[in-house]
Amino acid sequence: MTTVKGTLFLVPTPIGNLGDMSFRAVEVLKQVQVVLAEDTRTSGRLLQHYQIDTPLESFHQHNEHGKLASVMQRLNDGISFAMVTDAGTPGISDPGFLLSRACREQGIRVECLPGATAFVPALVQSGFPLSSFLFGGFLPQKKGRQKNLLHLLASGHTLALYESPYRLVRLLEELNEHAPERPVSVSREISKKFEEQRGGTPSELAAHFRKHEPKGEIVVVVGPAGIVLSDEDTE
Repeated sequence: MTTVKGTLFLVPTPIGNLGDMSFRAVEVLKQVQVVLAEDTRTSGRLLQHYQIDTPLESFHQHNEHGKLASVMQRLNDGISFAMVTDAGTPGISDPGFLLSRACREQGIRVECLPGATAFVPALVQSGFPLSSFLFGGFLPQKKGRQKNLLHLLASGHTLALYESPYRLVRLLEELNEHAPERPVSVSREISKKFEEQRGGTPSELAAHFRKHEPKGEIVVVVGPAGIVLSDEDTE
């Protein structure tokens, strides 16, 4: 008798407002046998809010290599898993890639639900052309940072980057050095109570955030080469 293999569901979770959780995401989290979580405490609060009692297991960047074989064995035995991260879509600057790849290699079905991810609303509300764009994630903190940034800027496309509030001014100063003419939009705390979106030149934004220390999750969107800011854009 052949055992029907389980399914891995990659389930996006809210990046801010809990109301952004989809009905389907709640249903999937209730139906699977196990939920793999980047942080069981964070995900535990989310599951409690939606009255979901599915067992939680930790699965994050520090233990995913060690737990991979066990999860894959159970998927092959017919157990279905959902994977969630602290916020947003698994696999985008978060754990998820390693498990997803292993499932594909072993013929296990992977299904990713559509849902929250920070860079999409940041791109859309920037007002920059989006017929094509690049997502650069987090730049390296040290080795290779300048090389990566210059490579992304050289494309000329609209560019989305994640950045820590502690390095935001540094990034804006780097943009001012290498692409001072390109407009920038900084989106902070998307879908949360103190959400903020501010546009301007790299120099203007660096000056602003030196005076007003940024906090929270940040997406920096760099407009494509050749765009000229109007006076209204910089106000």
